[in-house]
Amino acid sequence: MGDVDKLVLIQEYGSWPSPITAALAAAHDGKPEYVGFVGDETWWTEPRPAEAGRRALVRRRADGTEHTVLPAPWNVRSRVIEYGGRPWAGTGRPEDPHSPLVVFVDFADQRLYAYEPDAPGAVPRPLTPVSPVGGGLRWADPQIHLDRGEVWCVLEEFTGDGPADVRRVVAAVPLDGSAAGDRTAVRELSDGRHRFVTGPRLSPDGRRAAWLAWDHPRMPWDGTELVVADVTQDGTFSGARTAFGGPDESVAQVEWAPDGALVYSSDRSGWWNLYRVAPGGVPRPLCPREEEFGGPLWKIGHGWFAPLESGLIAVVHGVGATALGVLDPATGEVVDTAGPWTEWSPALAAHGTRVVGIAASPRTGHEVVELDTRTGRARVVGAAHTDAVDPAYYPEPQIRTFAGPDGRDVHAHIYPPHSPTHAAPGDELPPYVVWAHGGPTGHSPLVLDLEIAYFTSRGIGVAEVNYGGSTGYGRAYRNRLREQWGVVDVEDCAAVALALAAEGTADRDRLAIRGGSAGGWTTAASLTGTDVYACGTILYPILDLTAWGSGETHDFESQYLESLVGPLAEVPARYVERSPAEHADRLTAPFLLLQGLDDVICPPAQCERFLARLEGRRVPHAYIAFEGEGHGFRRADTMIRVLESELSLYAQVFGLHPTGIPILELSK
Repeated sequence: MGDVDKLVLIQEYGSWPSPITAALAAAHDGKPEYVGFVGDETWWTEPRPAEAGRRALVRRRADGTEHTVLPAPWNVRSRVIEYGGRPWAGTGRPEDPHSPLVVFVDFADQRLYAYEPDAPGAVPRPLTPVSPVGGGLRWADPQIHLDRGEVWCVLEEFTGDGPADVRRVVAAVPLDGSAAGDRTAVRELSDGRHRFVTGPRLSPDGRRAAWLAWDHPRMPWDGTELVVADVTQDGTFSGARTAFGGPDESVAQVEWAPDGALVYSSDRSGWWNLYRVAPGGVPRPLCPREEEFGGPLWKIGHGWFAPLESGLIAVVHGVGATALGVLDPATGEVVDTAGPWTEWSPALAAHGTRVVGIAASPRTGHEVVELDTRTGRARVVGAAHTDAVDPAYYPEPQIRTFAGPDGRDVHAHIYPPHSPTHAAPGDELPPYVVWAHGGPTGHSPLVLDLEIAYFTSRGIGVAEVNYGGSTGYGRAYRNRLREQWGVVDVEDCAAVALALAAEGTADRDRLAIRGGSAGGWTTAASLTGTDVYACGTILYPILDLTAWGSGETHDFESQYLESLVGPLAEVPARYVERSPAEHADRLTAPFLLLQGLDDVICPPAQCERFLARLEGRRVPHAYIAFEGEGHGFRRADTMIRVLESELSLYAQVFGLHPTGIPILELSK
């Protein structure tokens, strides 16, 4: 007998039953990060939403089994520049290569610890002291140098109680623990002339070190300097000089090739491409293409390439989506890895002929993937994706480019409603939610996201918009947002939403917008500045530009608005005109506002002022503030409430009838 077609039930959009619950989406939130080798083993960090949102350090042993290195409540996560950076490093010992030594940052006290997990009775021992001043001492991007008995890393030291009372230097921490109670035992390797630095990379001969640096008001994707210093026999740095980069050139990463040449990623051509400089030579482009071989340095220690012992270079590259390839510097040829993955994180590590990275696709979440460069074979070696539900419920994305104002290209991923068991009446158009990503210098990747599937499997479409200013499409596309934040992003999101309605893909009367952080700003600016959307969900947003740009945020982004909006001292009226907090009187659409009470990047005061100015306007809304949450939600119970509240908002505004969802109480 032949297969019998499954019965498809007809039911209105937004009301389809789905096995993708908020709890399921929350359990799979986040992704592995900071992959690396410790001896022959692959290690990484991964999220644990059910364990208070901590980041666990995980190792893959030689037999293929995965083990959590540190139990709860250890939380391997740095707070340097608040967004953090690489929080661990590991190595085998010469006397016993199979007995690893790992150093890591614990989130709770931000101290650097050393740990030998295979030693009987071993416990983590602190390497750095605690400071009572301001945000204390923080560490990131460590590199272990056993021959020197030190860890070289970034030190972020607060000198006062204000967010700008901070300095950052390249530092050396003794492995013997002598600095655990003595700040003076930490050697400062750089001179502190730059506001921001990355961790140093030591040349193969041990005679030079290289790192990146930049200063206010630039962000690292605007302009950075590649600094090189000589390393003396006693381990001090001398003769530090800017070798490449500058105010208008973003160097995103620097490494040393095995032969002593510098390899770095620079956007001097308008795209982040790789360059190689032999000792005493000049920069030579390795593979000049209109593709990105780098990206925005939101976290210290991001890496888009890794030199191999053979002289080849593993690279993450692409336009929009990314691939893992192996670049031959002699010919400029890149051979890409075969596999289903469409997005590779800026996290690569190489060991011998092996390369490990973190990748995902529209059908799989982020996994740890190993490439054998001898055979070209790639395989999943950690955090393997498993289908928690029938993958027939996953969305089927479309990569599209829309025409924005003046005909400019606007890139987007469209996720239509999709269910294997339900369909809508033929005369009904679906509701759609536009998702505005954070950053704003960032992008929405083309990967499986169960938060998106939570909505699409119930009959609500999602449109992720990589508006002008997004990364992955070259510097010119990125620069569209210069002094145009709140204009270009709002226009591009509206262009996609209205185009979907005009072509008959979405219901014009049932459009919504949502976003977090910078995406929360775009959402709020859209709700107060356009009539495109019937409602919106605003997560941990920026709402008051003047206050945010005058000391209400952390140091890293404290002058970001100088390029996004314009110099505050010169155009103060522009800050007022674009701020949603100044235009609460224009808001008529219902909204949901979500905020972490521990957020120091977009503090609760932004939301509180906005709500105070809305008082008496009788606009239906809900405000939910979460204790113990910072910038971006990490706890499972928080994420469950967020998703269910968001769905309830859409249900009430759009006239949907989802089942099993608590009703969100909207105030007026």
